[in-house]
Amino acid sequence: MEYNKLISVTGFSGLFELVTSKSDGAIVRSLEDNSTKFISNRLHQFSHLESIEVYTEDDNVNLAEIFMAMDAAGLELPSEKDNNAIRTYFETAYPKMDFEKVYNSDMKKMVRWFGVIKKNEIEIKLTELDEEENDQEEEN
Repeated sequence: MEYNKLISVTGFSGLFELVTSKSDGAIVRSLEDNSTKFISNRLHQFSHLESIEVYTEDDNVNLAEIFMAMDAAGLELPSEKDNNAIRTYFETAYPKMDFEKVYNSDMKKMVRWFGVIKKNEIEIKLTELDEEENDQEEEN
């Protein structure tokens, strides 16, 4: 499974792998229980994890960068029920985050999603970066 196929769906908790898209929705597979289902785009919105950005003190960064920093920090994930622990965790793992604009609910999602990604052993990497790296290698 690849990071670029991961999506979030409004109205559903957790993460999904995009199996295939159709004109009226998509077939997705849950990363938590491996169930496959059709979800209508008339009722729900889909967000690719690759397209999600997070506010920082400087420029916005891609969610993948936050996940990589969480992985590099090597800290135990905080309980989703403890807002102070979550904030403290991110102050250590990614101190440049703009804590005035990023809500606790967003940080909880990031912790939950990161746990699912680690559990499923999905490598966190952006498709765009791979293409840029290949272009640079070809130039050299």
